[in-house]
Amino acid sequence: MSVLKIEKVNKAFPGTLALNQVCCQFESGKVNALVGKNGSGKSTLVKIINGTQKPSEGRVLFNEKELTFSSPADAQSQGIATVYQELSLIPGLTVAENIRMGRFKMKGKLIDWKQTYAEAQEILSSMGITVNPRAQVSSLSMWQCQMVEIAKAMSSEPKVLLLDEPTSSLAQHETQILFELIQELKKRDVIIVYISHRLQELWEICDTCHVLRDGNYIGAIPDMKAAAHEELLHMMFGDTKVKKKPNDLMASDEVVLKVEKLTRKDTFQDVSFELKKGEVLGIAGMLGSGRTELLRAIFGSDMVDSGVVTVEGKQVAKASPEIMKNMGLAMTPEDRKFEGLNQVQSIQNNLCVASLKKLSGRFFMKRGKEEAAAAKQMEELQIKASGPEQSVMSLSGGNQQKVIVGNWLNTDPKIMLFDEPSRGIDVNAKQQIFEIIWKLSKKGVSSIVVSSELEELLEVCQRILIMRGGRITGEIMADQIQISQLYTTCMGGTIEV
Repeated sequence: MSVLKIEKVNKAFPGTLALNQVCCQFESGKVNALVGKNGSGKSTLVKIINGTQKPSEGRVLFNEKELTFSSPADAQSQGIATVYQELSLIPGLTVAENIRMGRFKMKGKLIDWKQTYAEAQEILSSMGITVNPRAQVSSLSMWQCQMVEIAKAMSSEPKVLLLDEPTSSLAQHETQILFELIQELKKRDVIIVYISHRLQELWEICDTCHVLRDGNYIGAIPDMKAAAHEELLHMMFGDTKVKKKPNDLMASDEVVLKVEKLTRKDTFQDVSFELKKGEVLGIAGMLGSGRTELLRAIFGSDMVDSGVVTVEGKQVAKASPEIMKNMGLAMTPEDRKFEGLNQVQSIQNNLCVASLKKLSGRFFMKRGKEEAAAAKQMEELQIKASGPEQSVMSLSGGNQQKVIVGNWLNTDPKIMLFDEPSRGIDVNAKQQIFEIIWKLSKKGVSSIVVSSELEELLEVCQRILIMRGGRITGEIMADQIQISQLYTTCMGGTIEV
């Protein structure tokens, strides 16, 4: 059995102590969960383990030997592999090229392609992954990409495998395929550390669980199967209470958005619905049902082949994000890392990018207005940071998501489109996002919410549209259906409401 030991690790940043005397250990032959609310120090600890950051104090030991890395590449060469939530595969290359990147077999000065594809096939087969090594990554589904990402990590024969939110983009049945692979990996002498905000998964895939809170190591649950949900939640959040949807959310009869027979070839067909003022409308469906593509089309990010979008009685002849923003729409994208944020810019810059015209004079930015707008959103959204000049890259996932929301709130929107607003964030941060949506509703701002977490749609929305195969196949009221029924209808079954 191999052991990875974290010994009295501290990590200090200007104005904050991210990790405080953290001591714990992870063992091979098990799936070791690492959990904590946003800002708890999980990401920082993972970055210390994989060489991205160095601890201010303390040590990381593998089988009692201290690990020291000069870079992430150095850590990888010493057996530390990380699979991040945001995939690192290159879409234009084949599966084999991605797996063997930087480690191609050579024949003289040329790449030995025959051997490269053979070795990639051997790696995939050994892990039970049925993906063609000659297929372009761009042609693969999300779960296949996740499998290839893990195969790429395992191809270096790591001693430690860090899985950071591996199921955040996967549907339920795809998650099960990934779990089967992880169970196979557990049989090898590899230490698996599993980071997830989907707490319900922990009882299914993990053997042990380690909890961080506010940079402190709270403790371990040695046997997940015997642990109660309440025990874990208390360790993560203390006495935090989960708030329920307010009873006084009332949509008016005024239609603010009307979609009629909207169609985009091979994506969605004849989609029609109405959104009322102040309404929180959910769109439920499995991955591939066309939910994200529909939101992008409504916002003008993608072209449509036919159909009409009407905003407050005005038909939009040719939608674009700029036109829709000027008409009062705002959209938080599914991929916050690449589409929602400028990672190298400050929190303040990211909070004000969508409202530049509003905050600008004739020729120059009005610095005072920008600072006031950023400060307002940081306070109202409870963005946890040392200040507005802090890099958005250094924030936790939940705080990054709140920056994206705040950026669009600065445009004073009438309609918010939320695509996977809780992806990769913890229970507490999710509640804060939901409360933002409810507050907007009370102010008369309408919202459309797309989420793979169907339980969340029941929690946050008033009405839910069912989308399957690119079509709206049904409509339900959130307070009139059980979660099992919602899953059934999204997968093609019938329900009685």
